[in-house]
Amino acid sequence: MTFVTRVGRVVTDIRPLRESAAYRRLWFGQTVSQFGQQMTTIAIAYQVYVLTHSSFAVGLVGLCGLLPLVLGGLYGGALVDAYDRRLVALWSAAGLWICSGVLVAQAYLDVRSVGLLYGVVAVQSALFAVNNPARSAMLPRLLPLHLLPAANALGMASFNLGFTIGPLLGGVIIAWHGVEAAYTFDAVTFAAAFYSVLRLPSIPPLTAAAKAPGLRSVVEGLRFLKSAPNLRMTFFVDLCAMVFAQPRALFPALALTVYAGSPSTLGLLQAAPAIGSLVAFSVSGPIGRVNRHGVAIVVAIIIYGASVSAAGFAALGLPGALWLGVTFLAFSGAADMVSSAYRSTMLQTAAPDELRGRLQGVFTVVVAGGPRLGDFLAGSLAAATNEEVAMIIGGALCIAALAVTVTLQRRFLAYDARVPTA
Repeated sequence: MTFVTRVGRVVTDIRPLRESAAYRRLWFGQTVSQFGQQMTTIAIAYQVYVLTHSSFAVGLVGLCGLLPLVLGGLYGGALVDAYDRRLVALWSAAGLWICSGVLVAQAYLDVRSVGLLYGVVAVQSALFAVNNPARSAMLPRLLPLHLLPAANALGMASFNLGFTIGPLLGGVIIAWHGVEAAYTFDAVTFAAAFYSVLRLPSIPPLTAAAKAPGLRSVVEGLRFLKSAPNLRMTFFVDLCAMVFAQPRALFPALALTVYAGSPSTLGLLQAAPAIGSLVAFSVSGPIGRVNRHGVAIVVAIIIYGASVSAAGFAALGLPGALWLGVTFLAFSGAADMVSSAYRSTMLQTAAPDELRGRLQGVFTVVVAGGPRLGDFLAGSLAAATNEEVAMIIGGALCIAALAVTVTLQRRFLAYDARVPTA
């Protein structure tokens, strides 16, 4: 095997971008808009902390979006299965764009209302919970199944590229011209995401008998999960990581007190996991060749929890070594990228198309709702101890909860992607 061939087997698989113009537009639009969305995430956290000087208040940002996310995800998934997925994504994107405009207006008017920020986060969460399942459920209709692992890795790269550049640039912009500039950037770049969905082909339900969305439709999707232990486990193991070891609510206090930094320091901490994810993505070629997805997910989450705890120990023992904390957070992001790519692929290949939207809705509830619960738990732990100890405890709880979960469902470790079974 030549050197070039060996390198080609390791570096990123970009075949989905070459083989589908529709997917390429969707990916590009999402990538551009992520820059602004991540600026908004850091701007809201920073604005809440400046107004309240409380990590607990920052943690409440996540909790405020939790119930709308759950309701929006479950009902949004039913919408995706009943109607044209492109139209569902388009209308929910329009709503998200309006929310961006509200954030711009409150910043320039200097409203200084934490309650308003919580309210906008709640509405954004509900709309995101509709938009994201629609986008994810489109992929198996835009690409052949064998390219889905690579497409999901590319999707994680898109998210984490925004999560890297967005917070770093957002910290600089906030320091330069306040949160209003960051919110404005988000509103402008979101146009790319809207346009990418607008250009997609129609993606109606495959079955003419698709049910109108309602409680029965939602329950049908949840009932399917009762007989799908492998798919259930993808949700449970992710909750172990995101609920117990999600440290982002602690970043404002870490940046401004422990590391005695500025908004730029906050941006670096926020971007660190995404930097690690992008490094992992750059050598993600082997992802498509691994068949034991269950084992790969469990190993990745163990590394994730250990990395978060290590970042807490670094902040506690060496508060002057920002680079060390950033390095451990980068390791956590790399592990999360691997876990997410395999969990997404399992859901897209093992779930039937007529239920894919509803299951993607549940996936969105878990993937986005878990971190919101994690924000609240981390903020609460920090209030009872401090930010460094909260990270140490959170990483340890993640690994302990994962061990219990896998022990109760060992069949997950035998999952083979060559014979995908729900």
